[in-house]
Amino acid sequence: MNREKLSYGRGYPDLHDHIENLRAADLLYEIDCLINKDTELMPLVRWQFRGGISEAQRKAFLFNNITDSRGRDYTIPLVVGALATTPEIYGVGMGVPVSKIGEHWGQALASPIPPVEVNEAVCQELFFEGNRLNGEGNGLDALPVPLSTPGFDVAPYLTATSCISRDPETGIQNMGTYRGGIKASNRIGLKMFVNLRQGGHSHWSKYKQQGKKMPMAIIVGCPPALAYVSPQKVRENVDEISVAGALAGSPIRVVKAKTIDLLVPADAEIVIEGLVDTNMLEPEGPFGESHGHINLEEFNFIFEVTAITRRRNAIMTSIISQVTPSESSVIKRVAMEPKFLHHLKEHIGIKGLKHVSLHEPLTNIRRLAFLIFERGVPSTEVWRALYSAAHFDSACGKFVIAVNEDINPAQGDAVFWALAYRANPALDVEILKHRDRGHGPALERGDGEDTTMLINATLKTDMPPIALPTKNFMEDAKELWEKLGLPALKPESPWHGYSLGDWSQEWSEMGQRAADGAYMENGRRSAQLRKKDVFPNTSIRDVGQDLKDE
Repeated sequence: MNREKLSYGRGYPDLHDHIENLRAADLLYEIDCLINKDTELMPLVRWQFRGGISEAQRKAFLFNNITDSRGRDYTIPLVVGALATTPEIYGVGMGVPVSKIGEHWGQALASPIPPVEVNEAVCQELFFEGNRLNGEGNGLDALPVPLSTPGFDVAPYLTATSCISRDPETGIQNMGTYRGGIKASNRIGLKMFVNLRQGGHSHWSKYKQQGKKMPMAIIVGCPPALAYVSPQKVRENVDEISVAGALAGSPIRVVKAKTIDLLVPADAEIVIEGLVDTNMLEPEGPFGESHGHINLEEFNFIFEVTAITRRRNAIMTSIISQVTPSESSVIKRVAMEPKFLHHLKEHIGIKGLKHVSLHEPLTNIRRLAFLIFERGVPSTEVWRALYSAAHFDSACGKFVIAVNEDINPAQGDAVFWALAYRANPALDVEILKHRDRGHGPALERGDGEDTTMLINATLKTDMPPIALPTKNFMEDAKELWEKLGLPALKPESPWHGYSLGDWSQEWSEMGQRAADGAYMENGRRSAQLRKKDVFPNTSIRDVGQDLKDE
């Protein structure tokens, strides 16, 4: 890694530059009236995904006047949807037209640019540690972290994160996007998905074997290139910051963290430094996940904050996730579709493949993959592509469907038409067993394994609630939306969250406490339920906790 003195002539945009670019492109709503982050903010943004508004009309939201259910005001603005509300916003952040995003990703993955270390950084203009992290209004409690799914979520959650850890054996850093629930002013409940093989969990396992806590830095708000790399899977032993440098076209500047031995982006907005406990886990969730259901309470990781650093004029970021389409699905789809296509055409050598489409609405892009072929491709080539696509990513491709160019995968009727008149189930359907369940609610049948197959999709067992704010919050936000003079809404079903049976009265009470601003009471409860001998992602009910059903 190169080392240089701090230079303000960086060769890439930071978050402030990106917001200015969105403003210039008329892709930004600026909300100056007082907005409650616990009850109004996310339901308001949610309406542009569930209100019948076309993708082209969606924009980012910058909130300049934020309060909470306790009546406290915040000095730090919050931007939601600034990364990937639409492919156009993604393209602005990437600095290339939407049509060039796939090619740009391919070049970046092939030719990473190592970061450059600096001695000073704007991300450390303000420094908080020790007693300055403790108590109401301090530490994490000073940040305008919103409730993502009011009515179900039991705490404000950090969602637009870039979490940095280091492999204790190789020394190579990893950067991933993990959710973090605020448990106290100096404690976060962190979820790293074990079944998705996230790099941070691999590092945690190694630290656990060594009997040490794992240093981690949670970046909240950063140059767009870093934010785009964080949720993507990059090959092992490659530092994601170097891929971000290639996306940005210039080395990313990094600086030594103040209290832990990690390098963090120098141009970040907020850096939360801390240690992840490798001995104890505590209950975390419920939280509305990007697979479109509530991820129920389970034992997960404890992040102990050692310091918070930030810019003087920091802007905090959050993403809109849960039921898709959402910002989290766009940020993955725009990058994953080109990666699928590149793999099948360049690595597998598939001929006649024109496009890969990952179905987004409600299914979260991972469950249905469409391969669009030109006419005349031999069936053997089509089958080669189908098998290859099903095995490319263990989390993707529960249904993989090949169609011709005259079928638009975004139109359900066209897909049904192709299935009805162009496929013979006895000859044209294959079932592949023993695949991971991927990203979604735990399966009650099949010993946790999933299958690539066609199945009856009706509800047959209780499931977690739909991951949208409950009806009362969405109705209140609709009134607020209309008062703000935003585009006319055309509500689409589902437009609010509701229980599908797998929910408890206690979780409802926890969700209400969070909406009332009393999430720390939930944090105290989870602290009392800490366990030592449990495996990460273990459901709280699997260890005998008494949760009374509604």
